[in-house]
Amino acid sequence: MGENKYDFRAAEILASEAMRLKINEAVPIYEQLLSTYPTAAKFWMQYLEAQMAVNNDDATRKIFSRCLLSCLYIPLWRCYIRFISKVNEKKGTEGVDETRKAFEFMINHVGSDIASGPIWMEYINLLKSIPAHTPQAETQLMSAIRKAYQKAVVTPCHHLEQLWRDYESFENKVSRALAKGLLSDFQSKFNSAKAVYREKKKYVDEIDWNMLAIPSTGSEKEEQQWIAWRRLLAFDKENPQRIDSTSSNKRIILAYEQCLMHLYHYPDIWYDYAAWHAKNGTADSAVKVLQRALKALPDSDLLKYAFAELEESRGSFQSARRIYESVLVDGANVPALVHIQFIRFLRRTEGVEAARKYFLDIRASPSCTYEVYVSYALMTFCLDKDTKVAHNIFEAGMKQFMLEPRYILEYADFLLRLNDERNTRALFERALSSLLPEQSVEVWKRFTEFEQMYGDLNSMLKVEQRRKEALSRPGEEGALGLENSLQDIVSRYSFRNLYPCSSKHLELLTRQEWLVKNMNKKGEIPNLANGFGSVDQSSSGLTTTNSALKSVHVDSNPTVTHNPMQNSGPGVISSIPVAGLPLTQSTPSASRVGTNSALDGILKAAPPALAAFIANLPAVEGPLPDADFVLSICMQSNFPSGRNTKSGAANQNANASEVSGSTRSHSSAMRTTRDRHSGKRKHAEKQEEDETTTVHSLPLPRDAFRLRQMQKARTGSTSQNGSTSYGSAFSGEHSASTT
Repeated sequence: MGENKYDFRAAEILASEAMRLKINEAVPIYEQLLSTYPTAAKFWMQYLEAQMAVNNDDATRKIFSRCLLSCLYIPLWRCYIRFISKVNEKKGTEGVDETRKAFEFMINHVGSDIASGPIWMEYINLLKSIPAHTPQAETQLMSAIRKAYQKAVVTPCHHLEQLWRDYESFENKVSRALAKGLLSDFQSKFNSAKAVYREKKKYVDEIDWNMLAIPSTGSEKEEQQWIAWRRLLAFDKENPQRIDSTSSNKRIILAYEQCLMHLYHYPDIWYDYAAWHAKNGTADSAVKVLQRALKALPDSDLLKYAFAELEESRGSFQSARRIYESVLVDGANVPALVHIQFIRFLRRTEGVEAARKYFLDIRASPSCTYEVYVSYALMTFCLDKDTKVAHNIFEAGMKQFMLEPRYILEYADFLLRLNDERNTRALFERALSSLLPEQSVEVWKRFTEFEQMYGDLNSMLKVEQRRKEALSRPGEEGALGLENSLQDIVSRYSFRNLYPCSSKHLELLTRQEWLVKNMNKKGEIPNLANGFGSVDQSSSGLTTTNSALKSVHVDSNPTVTHNPMQNSGPGVISSIPVAGLPLTQSTPSASRVGTNSALDGILKAAPPALAAFIANLPAVEGPLPDADFVLSICMQSNFPSGRNTKSGAANQNANASEVSGSTRSHSSAMRTTRDRHSGKRKHAEKQEEDETTTVHSLPLPRDAFRLRQMQKARTGSTSQNGSTSYGSAFSGEHSASTT
């Protein structure tokens, strides 16, 4: 079947090919399929029918013994009955008895299935066909038929009403005098079964009975089938028919077994099945379920822990120990967690000495990681109340894990629980003298926090300075990192999620710190999409989370004011005004000539429709609108048609020349501004009227967010005394002053 063992499409093709082969050639194929899909009832049926077609009765019996109890599937069981009937049809009375026993065996296992209606009918017809040679035999036979009918009519299954009509006819034929009383007794039970059947059928119809059992791939169909089975199991557990617990439990067991035919590789179903058995007082059945589960999923550590826990809870300590030891035979490949859990198990069941002996035996093993030392030391400290032994264990671990920062931190936490300030400080000093700078970030951070809690101001400042020196990078950036800054105060006087400044100020400090570190690089500024900074492992103690940083290329001219709350697109600085921050007119510089020249080219090459779209974009306060809002602007904009190409080109050239003018010298820019001040105001008023007729005259969007954004756009366009060129949004500059 190729590299993918569970390629169900290849399995279907292989099964189809096997049907065209002779039985001797098909047997290896069927065995291969069933070794991969041991609960695939349709493959078992195909295999059986191929054997029955050549009258290979012995092989057929062996196959049925392998699959019947693991595949509680009505068509498969009816195939079994056909085989038994065929084998015994010429044996007379003995053959009839064998067939009857086969029917009763089937009824006992799948008689409560929703598809069991036909097998109840076949069973009752078989009973009716048995001859009775004596009055006593006839009485016994009538009693068996009545009992079968009474079980059938209270089972929520297909053909339930037909079964009830047949039962009425049977009782009336036997005795009309007794029929009325018997039927009235079962009428309410039949009505209840019929109501439950209608409800249960809704859940059963959602199940794909041809789905092969494969490990979960996360597909939508698999999730739907998992949900469908969970719903059916929950329905049966509620016992809506209010039948006795024995009958209810048989239905639940049937539902779990049928579920495992399709969700065979789902450990949660196995565990849920075992837990249900344990809850209902049948621990032996729970053990059997988990044994089957480990056979199906031998690599599931979760099921092994669950099995060991079950055995320990019922007092079978040796059985639980064997489960742990079955995992420990891998030697160096044993996960550290198995060692930890086995040590805890030994202490619970055999005492402190057994746990200690096992720990001493595995210390030299490569699988004995620092977590094993930490776990055993804390167990000794917390449970055995032996501080000295716990301290010795941590010290012994230092010989192997001196260069493991997390072990150092665990050891420091232990010493702090003892209020051992002196040894904690000595531990930090000893560890930091051995760790490389890139390994020591967290240790330095914890050392700093320790001094902030336990030390005086001088020791606090000294450790912080040492931390900066140890973690600073060579060159100019490292020199900047050694300087004191306000971020140090934030780091020093913060506690958990409490900071000595507002969140807005905290974010500003974070941004400033980043800018200081990158002021000599060709600028990239972080887009703080997730908001505020947080105290971190950086040298200054304040930074933003990495997931929140998205860089956009900008000019590092210090005269430009940037807003840390503003989300700009890649490669573009937005000039959209932000509440609380003034619009600033940036001073042109030589460093921007190249950028604006490129923008001039973009604007000249842009089609008229794009130039008109840019001109129609409103001013928005706060974060940029989402794509839906931009689309609403597009739909409400009157883009110029092909006939207005000249006017569109004129507007485009005007915008391009306006951006180009911003690259001239500061003095010429100021003169140009004074000469054209009044003219630009008139142009702004005319542009404002055009925008009003373009946007305001169209119907407002229904979405509340879009309506609010348009209201802000209108307010911003009328409240500001001056004009702002939307074309200048590419450069981040405003081409006119505000008064």
